[in-house]
Amino acid sequence: MSGQTESAVVVGASMGGLVAARVLSEVFDRVTLVERDVLDDSAGPRRGVPQGRHAHGLLARGREVLEDLFPGLTDELVALGAGRTDLQSGFRWINAGRLLSQEDSGLVGLGVSRPLLESRVRARVLALPNVTLLDGCAATELTSTADRSRVTGLRILRGTEGVLRGTEDGADDVLAADLVVDATGRGSRGPQWLESLGYPAPEVEQVPIRLAYASRAYRRDPDGPVGAAIGATVANPRGGVMINQEGDRWMVSIGGILGDAAPLDHEGFTAFAATLPSPAIHDVIRNAEPLSDAVRFRYPASSRRRYERMSRFPAGYLAFGDAICSFNPTYGQGMTVAALEGTVLRNCLADGTTDLGLRFFRGAARIVDIPWDISVGADLRFADVEGRRTAKVRMVNRYLERVHVAAERDPRVGRAFLRVVNMIDRPEQLMAPRTAVRVLRGSRGGRRVSRPSGATIAVARPMIGAAAPAD
Repeated sequence: MSGQTESAVVVGASMGGLVAARVLSEVFDRVTLVERDVLDDSAGPRRGVPQGRHAHGLLARGREVLEDLFPGLTDELVALGAGRTDLQSGFRWINAGRLLSQEDSGLVGLGVSRPLLESRVRARVLALPNVTLLDGCAATELTSTADRSRVTGLRILRGTEGVLRGTEDGADDVLAADLVVDATGRGSRGPQWLESLGYPAPEVEQVPIRLAYASRAYRRDPDGPVGAAIGATVANPRGGVMINQEGDRWMVSIGGILGDAAPLDHEGFTAFAATLPSPAIHDVIRNAEPLSDAVRFRYPASSRRRYERMSRFPAGYLAFGDAICSFNPTYGQGMTVAALEGTVLRNCLADGTTDLGLRFFRGAARIVDIPWDISVGADLRFADVEGRRTAKVRMVNRYLERVHVAAERDPRVGRAFLRVVNMIDRPEQLMAPRTAVRVLRGSRGGRRVSRPSGATIAVARPMIGAAAPAD
């Protein structure tokens, strides 16, 4: 490693930043997390994670990777009330109006709120002896060598909370580092930082979807009605999910694309739930006790920064997680992708730091390709979503419609679908000869279900574009 500090700085202490810090702690003598929010030990929502008030869950592959990085995390979260379940026998999918058949799959997921998950992961990261947190600090720019070939640190503004309130002055400072990792999410200023050093910004791909969904918590009777995840259909581009979370709560998120937002008042929210392609959520919340007001989240577009295509890139700098690619959040891919990027970073560091950035971006791109193609392809089912509909996109969407028909009656097709959804298998496995035969045989007929029944949901699944598999 070059330089004298042998230290790394991670900008952003959300899930992506925490995973990156954990991996970097294995190699660097010192790792500093820089976070704009002021953090405490509580498991409450915070401004820097606006999705924290909405439905969340952890897919099987994401849970496995986090368990490897943080041994015992699953049991800790379950002890705090998170729901652990088999994602086929204990989880209901309603895709294209059809209930996926239920059978034990061995795919274990968690239903857990984002604030609780993040707080427990953060506690484990900060317990590492070589990791330090600087919260209430804003990252303003990168520092570099005179020839700008290498990033040497990060300029920060301390006391950000006071500055934002106008009550005190911030203090400018520079953190020297051998590596700076940008994990600030989809609002990353990394492209601007690169341009200020004389590098081009990465190419950006976007698919505008104008997603809008609203979420509300309800009291849950553990012996009462079961949960549901309802995918949108082309005829009805609304969807929703109801997840059991800690504290005997349902977290319900419902919404639509192209600005079709659920109302926030009690009557409007409940009436919107009644318009989804299945009544499974409405049947519960119309008589359930609300535990919170409804809150809304808007997401204008899925966005991918193509760092792996850059021919020039400074040493000592990386983008990570949503700073590389931000997916339609209703597919629930983000945390699992960030966890898998952590394994890519670990493998790259095992081979040294020479050309680390370009090696990491190429490896991360192979991870991102699958969920990006899945989510974008599914969103392009809707005629008013702008984007290029290739022959591949049209073919895959037609095939997935047949998968949903077959999976209603054939649990083996359902399991194959879920293994792709959980990022265990590549999508090509759904078209492997044995599975394809079952799909084609099982999709020659069948009825749609309107009132599915089954086991309790523990993990949020695609709620708007659920015709395609995702995290």
